[in-house]
Formats: sequence, C-alpha cells, structure tokens
Amino acid sequence: MFSTILIANRGEIACRVIRTARAMGIATVAVYSEADRTSLHVRMADESICIGPPPAMDSYLHMERIIQACRGTGAQAIHPGYGFLSENPEFRRRLDEEGIVFIGPPAEAITAMGDKLTSKQIAARAGVNTIPGFDGIIRDPEHAVKVARAIGYPVMLKASAGGGGKGIRIAFSDAECREGFERCGSEARSYFGDDRLLIEKFIEEPRHIEIQVMADAHGNVIFLGERECSIQRRHQKIVEEAPSPFIDEATRRAMGEQATALARAVNYQSAGTVEFIVDQNRNFYFLEMNTRLQVEHPVTEMVTGLDLVELMIRVAAGERLPLSQMDVRLRGSAIETRVYAENPLRDFLPSTGRLVYYRPPSVEPGRVRVDTGVYEGGEISMYYDPMIAKLITWGEDRMTAIRAMQEALDEYLIRGIKHNIGFLAAIMAHPRFQEGRLSTDFIAQEYPNGFRLQDILQDDPALPVVVMSVMHRLYMDRAARLSGQLAGHERRVQDEWVVIIDNEYHPVLVRPFQAKGEHHVEYGGQNYVIQTDWCFCQPLLRGTINGEAYCFQVKRRGLRYAVTHGGRKINGMVFTHRAAELYRIMPRKKAADMSNFLLAPMPGLLVKLSVAEGQEVKYGEELAVIEAMKMENVLRAPRDGVVGNIVARLGDSLTVDQIILEFENPAMPILS
Repeated sequence: MFSTILIANRGEIACRVIRTARAMGIATVAVYSEADRTSLHVRMADESICIGPPPAMDSYLHMERIIQACRGTGAQAIHPGYGFLSENPEFRRRLDEEGIVFIGPPAEAITAMGDKLTSKQIAARAGVNTIPGFDGIIRDPEHAVKVARAIGYPVMLKASAGGGGKGIRIAFSDAECREGFERCGSEARSYFGDDRLLIEKFIEEPRHIEIQVMADAHGNVIFLGERECSIQRRHQKIVEEAPSPFIDEATRRAMGEQATALARAVNYQSAGTVEFIVDQNRNFYFLEMNTRLQVEHPVTEMVTGLDLVELMIRVAAGERLPLSQMDVRLRGSAIETRVYAENPLRDFLPSTGRLVYYRPPSVEPGRVRVDTGVYEGGEISMYYDPMIAKLITWGEDRMTAIRAMQEALDEYLIRGIKHNIGFLAAIMAHPRFQEGRLSTDFIAQEYPNGFRLQDILQDDPALPVVVMSVMHRLYMDRAARLSGQLAGHERRVQDEWVVIIDNEYHPVLVRPFQAKGEHHVEYGGQNYVIQTDWCFCQPLLRGTINGEAYCFQVKRRGLRYAVTHGGRKINGMVFTHRAAELYRIMPRKKAADMSNFLLAPMPGLLVKLSVAEGQEVKYGEELAVIEAMKMENVLRAPRDGVVGNIVARLGDSLTVDQIILEFENPAMPILS
C-alpha cells in the first residue's frame, strides 16, 4: 500500500479523497493554484504545493508541474479526482514513464472510451446495446441529411470527442439537421479541437441511467447497481439517485452484465461508469463510458455501504477486489443534490464572492452526508466550477430519502452569495419528481420559462406569518424586561399584531406562552401551537407547529424579518395595528431607473468590450463578454441604440449590477 498519494484536483473531490486516504493511514499532498491558496483541500492535506496561477491551463491541467510536485514530495501515486486530467491518457502515460501510479484505468482504456465513435464500435462488438445510428464520420451537411433520413427523425448530432453537453444538437427536420451540423462542428472545433460528428437516433422522453463498475488487475469485474441521473439542465446533472425508481431487477441485471462486458473488452481497472439512455419501455442503449470516479458516486456508496475511493486505491496498489458480484447488496434509497453558487432566478448565472455565513446541515452517518470543499469565510472563485457542495441523504425507501433531503435543504444556511437551494427544494417537492416520472426533459418541461419564485411550492402560506409573529413577540417581551425603565412608562407588550408581507396585511393574535418554549398564535381563523427552544440571534428556528416538525432559516433587522422554508425566502415586517395603519399611507420611494445602463448580471471578469462610445448598435448585437466559472456570458442589445459613456474597462473584475456602459437613448431597456 502507498504511504503518500498526491491529489491532482481541488475542491470537494480533493477533500473527499483526503478523508479516505486519512482513514487508510495514507499521507496526502494537495496541489493548488494561487487562487486556491487558502482552500479547504489545502488545509486538510498533510502537505501542499502551489503549481501555478489561477487559470486551469497553468495549474491543474499542467502535467509537468504536477509531476514535479509528485517527485518533490515523494508521493508514489496520484488520484486525479474527476475533471481536469482524470481522463487524459497522455497524463497516464507520463506517470507510467515516471514510475508514478495512476489511481485510475490504463491509458488504452481511457483512449478507447474517450472517443464516442470508437467506444460505440467497441461496445457493439462486446454485445452492448447501442443506439441506432451511423458508425462513420459525417462528411458534410448533405451527408448528414441523408444519414438522418435513413435513421429516421428525430436524430441527435454530437461531437465524437465531446463531453459535458457540448457539441450536441437535436434535429427534427432536414433544415435543423443542416444547421445542427454547422453548429456542432463549430462547437466541437472550439471545445475539443476535433470537429468529427456522429448521428444517432434521438430517444424521446429518455432517462439517463448509469451503471457503476469496479475492476481490478486480476480480471475481476463487478457492477454496483445503477444511478438515475435524469434531472439535468442543459445536459448537466443536478439531482442523482440510487437505485432508479424505474429500473426493475431484470433490467438492472441486464444493464450490469453489459457494463461489465464492456469493461472486460477494454481490460478496464479501477472505478468506471457506463452510461445508458433508457426509453419508456425499459429498452436501454449505450451512451458512453466515463473512465473515472463520477461526481455522483456517493449515492452508490450510501446504498452499498462501500467506499469507492478506497477500492480505487486498493486496486491501484495491486490488490484484488474484496468482494464478488454475489456480495453486492443494495439497501434503501439515496439521493444527491448539487449545491451550486448560481442564481436560478437570473437564468442560473454564476455567483462569486465570500461565504459570509456557511452552515451545512448536521451530518448523520449513513443518513445525511455533505461533500464540500468550502468553509465559512472562504471565497467562491470565478476561475472554477461553481459547485459548493454535494448533499446526500439516505432512507429506507425513496420517499424517506426525499423527505430527509427536504429537511437537510431547509437546514443548509448560505449567505454572501446566491445559490440554488430554492431550486433544489422545488424539485424535491414537485409531484412528478416524487412520483418518479422522470426524463432528461424534466426541467425543460416543468420550467419552460425559466425558474421563478412562484415555482417553489409552500407547505402552508400561514407558516411564515406565524413564525414572524412569534419571533417579534419574543423580542418585544425581552425588551419589556429591560431594567431601568421610567416608572409608570414601562413598555407594555400587547397580543395583537399585524404582519405585512408583499403589501398584504395579516392580523394575528400572539398569546403569552403557557409553558416554556410554547407559543399560541391565532391567524386566519386557525390556532397554531409552536413548540421551540429557539434563542435570539440563532439563524435556525427548529421546533414543531401543531405537532409537526419544521426548520426555518430566520433573520431579523429591526422590525423586518426574513423566514426561509422549503427553499423560499419570505420577507416581512411586524407592526402594531396603529403603526400598520400609518405605514399603509407612507409614501414609497421609487426604484432608480437603470434602463439606460448595461449592468453586469453576475460577478466576473470583463474579457471583451465589443463596442465603442458613439457607436450605433442593432438588436441582438454583442456588447460585452463576462467570464465567470469557466463560462463566457455574452451581453447583447435588445434593440437599436447608441452607446454613450463606457464606464468599465477591459480586465475589470465586476460585481453584480455594476455599470458597464451607458446608452444615449434613455428609453432603451437593456437585457442580458
């Protein structure tokens, strides 16, 4: 067994590998870019080495610097995590030359499975079901149309060397096929330096289901059940679960047998994932094989009780797998949600900055797990993936796991940046998700106009009103007990209050509690009994309302309260009846008119200014480009106009809503 391993990655996966290595008694070396100098994985490792500036090409993708770090620290092996160099066969070959063990599959397997066309041909020879399509390279648009007609529309055009949802188009007609050929080819050249395309039959209403395989160097190959990964946005997974609510035992066994056959066909070793597209009749077709550990591996670990990282390390050290296929048992159900630094209400634009407040839910071994690479006070960088954490819950059955996830999301407290917890909570509460009626089109179908606040379902709209009124009563009771009050003019606390939310007035009666921690509220003709041990300034209010357990995120500033539950944040104020009457007639300050300005929709780096002062612009014309978290975001003009003063400068680090430029036409609204 190795005494020291180096983790050629960052963030939550680096922390994940460090935890297992520590449990195995193995020392760890972290590598980091200058932007990650104070990151959690650097703090956790036994030793750390800076390998370059923030851009990944100069640090986490720089093979020679990583190899030098390995030499300098005496690490005998490298775990690549996922992303970066994890599926780079050249990196594996370089490590072999240096005598450094790569904790992953052989270079030949990575190469064979890294090309979609080659992998499909190998899969077909291994007896794996493949999607009907054309096995050759598409030469030009007319060739694409001819092939598509032979297969039958709809078809999917995709880059042979693609991944991550790039270089993919769906075509339902000849015209869309021709356009898709041009767009896919262009994206493939840009992202992968390889414009080869293939065409396959597009499976409508598909599910994305993958099989986890594990293989050693002694010819042993097993599969560890399946994961349902159908909840995706723009081909990026958001929610994963194991097992799938759709797959029966016969289909699971058939998929597993084909996945292990493919692994044997390429002499696979280590952890790998064979991905399938499954139609509504449980017909399954090979999609691709990922020759690395998957982001969503924790759900498999939760239902099998295995540590996949430990198995990878042991296999890389030459050990045999400690179990056979007969030993694999799936127990209960597990769900993973990916918590991202992004704003779902603004088309999921990335959010960067300091985590002013960061409190993940309480970890319960075997039931609630949080894999993260951040900490309170740390920074979410603009240079890398926006993932904050992976939240995983387990239950005896699927609904129990879903309820555990809902409770954990309610407890997940993040302030200082935008995040997608409200979006995740909305998915968990969606009837279609709870029923297991999933497909890769779920988000596009259920949120066709983008995600909005009203898409977050509320258990009971009365709950925020009740919680705010109880909090306010507690604060007022405390104020009434202050010493030194003028005799005869002591503060008197009344029972009747008005909670104002979105200019709606909610009269409530909050009676003095009858027992410690018990509060009685009358609202809307209903009686609510709240039992809680909440103390002032605590960010979480836990307790029961009419006997049912709840957790609310709460915040107070004067008479203003914020209550978050089920992913939805409700802002309100609590007044006496007289104060509420006066507030109703108070003048309201109008919001400043910013329609004459181009504002940064997200934090990021201004990498391009496409216009000059005095320039006329037309509808849809590119104005500027902001780079954030490995994505370039183009800002365009919504209609004709003239550019006035340009405020920002190329290379500026922009904050949200920072002014980039002003238009001479004051009536011109700017959209991003």
